[in-house]
Amino acid sequence: MDRSDQQRQEESAVALTTDLPLLGVAIPTAGIETLQDFILSENRDLELQDFIDADLLNGDWKSVADRAKALLAGHTGRLGIHGPFWGLDIACPDPDIRALNTRKFMQGLDVCEYLAATQMVIHSPYSTWDFNNLDNFQGRAAYDRVLDNCHRTMAAVVKRAEEIGVTMVIENIQDKDPDIRRILADSFDSPAMAVSIDTGHAHYAFGSTGAPPVDYYVRRAGGRLEHVHLQDADGYADRHWSIGEGTICWPAVFRALGEITSKPRLILELRDKSGILPSAAYLNRLGLAR
Repeated sequence: MDRSDQQRQEESAVALTTDLPLLGVAIPTAGIETLQDFILSENRDLELQDFIDADLLNGDWKSVADRAKALLAGHTGRLGIHGPFWGLDIACPDPDIRALNTRKFMQGLDVCEYLAATQMVIHSPYSTWDFNNLDNFQGRAAYDRVLDNCHRTMAAVVKRAEEIGVTMVIENIQDKDPDIRRILADSFDSPAMAVSIDTGHAHYAFGSTGAPPVDYYVRRAGGRLEHVHLQDADGYADRHWSIGEGTICWPAVFRALGEITSKPRLILELRDKSGILPSAAYLNRLGLAR
């Protein structure tokens, strides 16, 4: 069986049951062509991942964006990007570094505006060390310092995001506390800040640091949840495996997702992009998504 026949079979395995949530995908622009039919046939949500790269953002990013526009002609699904994150800490206390962080996020918003993208993923500033130690440093005052630094970094970014209709979603990375990003997002009192959950990161925290399971993260985010990275893992590392390869309890995750009304984008974010269609088919066979 050649590659195109296999792809058609995998696509046809994803049933068109309209009452199931629709899956989206996270891919670089270079990967759109391979999944073009899958994306465009049902106008799936799409997250472009090229623009995490500092060299691209400092260079000719518009040529990549123009290629994405051409490949997505007619697409009416929700479009977002993964914003820059390498080396960036939105809670950095150093004002010089904060200024650089602010500039990088503004570059991400430039891309969003050019593409008419309405969402940008950013990374949480919280770590397992914070969970164990912030209460050890003057309690509430230590938490407030983190929030204050985030506001100093992001105030102008949030204002611009509001002006161009972009919501920034804060993704859990090392977060052990499932509430803390919701508290951070709420502190801005802005539609431009919301919550993201990465299922593999949450499962790592559950397996390796004693955090609650993934479905708890979903419920605790509640109506502030507007984005989910779907990936499977074993609880030991950030695997980004195809769905079904790891040990995440997917019925529990989708049961929790079904309890919230914010309609988060459900984005398959896999290391091996050839696993996207099989992952969609797997979740469809379980009656969880399409």
